[in-house]
Amino acid sequence: QVYLAESGGGLVQAGGSLRLSCAASGNIDSINALAWYRDPPGKMREQVANILTDGATTNYLESVKGRFTISADNAKTSVSLQMNSLRPEDTGVYYCAAGSVVAGLYKDYWGQGTQVTVSS
Repeated sequence: QVYLAESGGGLVQAGGSLRLSCAASGNIDSINALAWYRDPPGKMREQVANILTDGATTNYLESVKGRFTISADNAKTSVSLQMNSLRPEDTGVYYCAAGSVVAGLYKDYWGQGTQVTVSS
């Protein structure tokens, strides 16, 4: 079992910045990837960014490239999302997610979500 807890959401004006953080606990050694997702109002869930914990490879949603940066510590106990130049369309509930492999079986774990609202 992996437990995730997000923090750092809030209300900002367009052009502002926020930093989201996620603390991971439980079976940390099983985690092979960490990611941030968001649920925009009235839209399908989308992956914002991910990072592979072993190789530190990162991937980003095209619309956030150059504005958002995902990072994780070496112990895989935290993952952050630095969000700059925020736009109203970045508004949504943001979720931290972890991919875990135990005995060859893959599971996804999710945090409770944190609201990000960008005003115009």
